Amino acid sequence: MEVREGGRRARTEAEGRTTLHSFSFGAHYDPTNTGFSSLVAHNDERLPPGTGYADHPHADLEVVSWVLTGSLRHASTVGSATLAGGDVQRLSAGSGVVHAETAAGAGTTRFVQAWVRPDESGLAPSYVREPVVLGGPGAGWTCVADGDGGGVVPIAARGTSLHVADLADGVRLELPDRPRLHAMVVAGPGDGAMVGERRLVDGDVARLLDEGGRTVTGVGRAQLVVWSFERA
Repeated sequence: MEVREGGRRARTEAEGRTTLHSFSFGAHYDPTNTGFSSLVAHNDERLPPGTGYADHPHADLEVVSWVLTGSLRHASTVGSATLAGGDVQRLSAGSGVVHAETAAGAGTTRFVQAWVRPDESGLAPSYVREPVVLGGPGAGWTCVADGDGGGVVPIAARGTSLHVADLADGVRLELPDRPRLHAMVVAGPGDGAMVGERRLVDGDVARLLDEGGRTVTGVGRAQLVVWSFERA
């Protein structure tokens, strides 16, 4: 298990926005950290009201956004929506798409956005947005996005899934049983999760190899956002 603490992750601050990066991104180039399995970007975004990203292009990426708090307005050439906390969207960029994202609410909007390489290039672009209802602390995992048809939204990457779960103090949960896991903790001050003997707090990320099924224990209230992969 490799842990990257939220306070030490690469940070971009521009026009009021703050982004924490899990991987090499933009000006933060690191040839030893360009991705994990098919995951090539995993950004923890915080947007004050009215800030965001103007129209910009993507191609051959599955762009999955999980909204934690606030309201996010998404506009693209293949679909548009306003997302609230607990909503997920998937933009399949395929052969090429242009989109924009803006904080739409009165407070700061926080969302986690992942870029996943699809199995095939040049697919027809598409967009979907769905609300997600988690079962609450102790209810286990909700499959939010999945490449094999089992999630709230589909992605064009077989053997790849996004699972989310809420934890409460002392609640134990087994991580998805897959060989590669990328887990992020979302929590308030003083809260977090224990992964083995390592305590993870808000914004911390753990990458695990051959550790599927390891037990995680809640410390206060926390949410786990976990990408899992069947192959390298």
